[in-house]
Amino acid sequence: MKIAIIGSAFAGNKGASAMLESSVQHLSRRGEDPRFVLLSMYPRSDAEQNPFANLNVLDASPMRLGVLINGTALAWRILPPLRRALERAVPEVGALASADVLLDEGGITFVDGRGKFLIYNMASILPALFVKTPVVKVAQAMGPFTERQNKLAARALLPKVAAIISRGAITHQHLVEFGLTNIHAGADLAFTLELTDADVAEGQAAADRVAPGFFDSDDVVGFSPSAVLQKSAASRGEDYVAQVRAQIDHLTEVLGKKVFLVAHSARAKTTKTHNNDLPLTREIYAGLASKDKVLFIDDELSSQALRHLIGRCEVFVASRFHAMVSSLSMGVPTFVIGWSHKYREVLEMFGQEDFAVGHKELTEDTYRSKVAELLDRKEEIAIQVSTALVGVRANAMKQVDIIEQVASGARN
Repeated sequence: MKIAIIGSAFAGNKGASAMLESSVQHLSRRGEDPRFVLLSMYPRSDAEQNPFANLNVLDASPMRLGVLINGTALAWRILPPLRRALERAVPEVGALASADVLLDEGGITFVDGRGKFLIYNMASILPALFVKTPVVKVAQAMGPFTERQNKLAARALLPKVAAIISRGAITHQHLVEFGLTNIHAGADLAFTLELTDADVAEGQAAADRVAPGFFDSDDVVGFSPSAVLQKSAASRGEDYVAQVRAQIDHLTEVLGKKVFLVAHSARAKTTKTHNNDLPLTREIYAGLASKDKVLFIDDELSSQALRHLIGRCEVFVASRFHAMVSSLSMGVPTFVIGWSHKYREVLEMFGQEDFAVGHKELTEDTYRSKVAELLDRKEEIAIQVSTALVGVRANAMKQVDIIEQVASGARN
């Protein structure tokens, strides 16, 4: 089985890394000699961080993907005599043409209000469609489809996809209302990420290098800010850094808690902020009232190491989607400050949707009351989350069967 993957990465967004590693972990156990190729936005960093012997990283950086890979794939479609030469000239097209399936692991695609990402959403799947390789859109948030450009793009491409896995009830309803029939209800594949003893050791060693024994007491609140929210707040004239500092200072100064400040999207070798919360978290940390009560690991950790450390928190405040997934996966009561329906639809699976608040609507009183409620009810909520997690993981695993079925159909 040959599997191509796009839309995820080892570097940067550790949620994307969790989705990628989960898919390779589970599909590597299916069939004989499964092989993977990652069409990567960050080819150099991903090649350095790739832990899998059966996965090859190829260059699908945005310009190369949008122009060369898409253009060559179209030429492959309309010029059959040149197909072998085109596959040799552009190895990414060759990899797609020989793959049994392409997994599109974009976490949120074809959504109104995200026009600047729509071209990438289209460019990610068009080459596979051109070379007649079936596409599975792994569980992700999608819709609504009311804006003209998004509606036209979705109408043109989504019916041609072999299978679309919705990541929650809201997305599923959007897809049903749009008239699609190639949809399956699911859950984020990152819920199935497996941790090894080495992952645990990596996370613990990273924490101990900065603050030995930080997690020895049961009074640590995890906090994951988001560069996406920072940009959104700036567009409204708000000081996001000051807001988060005040929220963390409330935890340390008023509630007497320690705080694990998490950059869940991290690119250690750049100061660029796309898929990188490290510059933001550095700025937040620098102005905190009690830095001695805050653990900030100024480095890029693996998704598994981060998940282990998040699992050691008493409760968690998340503004990164997959930081939320990691905390829920570890049974940690979670309060989400988000910007999209993608957060609420996942919390609904755990009966925790009341702990989702949009950043635009968040007030200081709401923040403090939600945190207080989370702490007061933490034992009850932890049981609710852990109980629901069994079904969520089983639902997430169903897409592995769907992927295998699609790939098998392509080979037959």
